Amino acid sequence: MQSVDQSSWEAAVRHLYEDAYPFDATGPRRHENWVLDLLAVMDRVPDPRGWTGLDYAAQMPEAAGFPAFPFNDHPPEYIAQRLQEIDRDSAENLLLALTGDGCTLSNLAHFKESEEELRAMARTILARYGDKATYHTNINRPGHVRGTLDFTSSGWAYSLLSVYTEDYGLVVVSDTEVGMFWNFSDC
Repeated sequence: MQSVDQSSWEAAVRHLYEDAYPFDATGPRRHENWVLDLLAVMDRVPDPRGWTGLDYAAQMPEAAGFPAFPFNDHPPEYIAQRLQEIDRDSAENLLLALTGDGCTLSNLAHFKESEEELRAMARTILARYGDKATYHTNINRPGHVRGTLDFTSSGWAYSLLSVYTEDYGLVVVSDTEVGMFWNFSDC
């Protein structure tokens, strides 16, 4: 996997998600049970490298006094039951599907770049976490092959983690970091 620097990672995150309603953040991995670290990311723990993600909800008045807004206050067991592991190809596709509402690759039509250029940005984002990272999502579809998701069509089911009627995303877990790339919608 490619190595990545701060400026290329931040540029990829900004470009892909500036038109979405994103929560894109990374925190340190301190526990064997990485869901505990994911909860810290939701509470906006500082990025261990000082890199900047995107967090539109933190600026909303509803966030005052609620560090995890718009995420609901869930125990680790609740979160763990709602996340399933997916393969790396699905994680790359999911990063692209998160660029807009509906969680499909049709969202790529509003970009001027080619699909391959956008895929290179998604690979840049994933490169931060290394070759041994695992990928997890709250997205499911009845009858799909475990571990592999196809984002060419809509009709997904989401295990909600927030106050919104739709929220979906990707959690990337490495030995040292936990990244969260999430999008929200109120349909």
